Amino acid sequence: MITKILVSQPKPQTEKSPYYDVAKKYGVEIVFRPFIKVEPMTAKDFKKQKVTILDYTAVIFTSRHAIDHFFNLCKELRVSVPDTMKYFCKSEQIALYIQKYVQYRKRKVFFSTSGKIEDLVPIMIKHKSERYLAPQSSAHNNDMKNMLDAAGLYHTEATMYYTVSNDFEKDEPFDYNMLVFFSPEGINSLMKNFPKFKQKDIAIACLGQKTIEAAKNAGLRVDMVPTAELRSVPAIIEDYIKKHPIGLENKTKTKTTTKKTATATKKTTSKTKVGTKSKPKLETKQNPKSSPKQPVHKTTSPKAKTEKKVVK
Repeated sequence: MITKILVSQPKPQTEKSPYYDVAKKYGVEIVFRPFIKVEPMTAKDFKKQKVTILDYTAVIFTSRHAIDHFFNLCKELRVSVPDTMKYFCKSEQIALYIQKYVQYRKRKVFFSTSGKIEDLVPIMIKHKSERYLAPQSSAHNNDMKNMLDAAGLYHTEATMYYTVSNDFEKDEPFDYNMLVFFSPEGINSLMKNFPKFKQKDIAIACLGQKTIEAAKNAGLRVDMVPTAELRSVPAIIEDYIKKHPIGLENKTKTKTTTKKTATATKKTTSKTKVGTKSKPKLETKQNPKSSPKQPVHKTTSPKAKTEKKVVK
């Protein structure tokens, strides 16, 4: 059964997180331990990209990391971000995080209600005159770039921070029976830290198609993914625990043992039936020796007496 879960992202900042509700309800331990970590890019390295931040009128944020490193770089470069700058965010949670650095104004901050970048693009098209800057990690793909190109938007992608493996210590325990991944880099980090990793009955959850593909390419079995009904990670974890009260490997063994037992029982029953076939009833003859002797009564007829007398 599931007893210890590793969620590969930072610990929630509030105790009201749904993760804690699941842990309390099912008596499981949830450990927040990122497989990857983010490191800042120096102003010197950023300048090599020859990107001038003030040439742009809008910024696209796909994560809180992007927000942190954008404003930190601006500070290091001594760039004063104008109040007219607009921000387009992948989700409402990311949009609200901007308040850490600037005043939140509805006319300046826009976000996708679905949490998907493809649903943010139509909002950006309504502001087609803007010049978009997209801060990103060193580990990125071209999906967003291709979407913005297709939409005919003026944009530039700029690397502002590094994503690297968060290595495990030699004596750090790894006794989890469920792992949750949020990016392909997390999968890569797992395989780097544990080259001989064998999944066995460890359940794995993946968010995002790229993460799922990375897991399958690494030879891993993906047991949980978000669905229309189960959109959040706590929801898919809870659903899995309810449906799998015992581990996958143990469940397989139990099924095999049950099947073998059922087969053996069937064979035994068949043999018993064959050995106890009803035999035809045989007629029993009484043994005259064993039967009690009946008394014999000798009767002498009158004729016999007469014959006796004649002999004399």
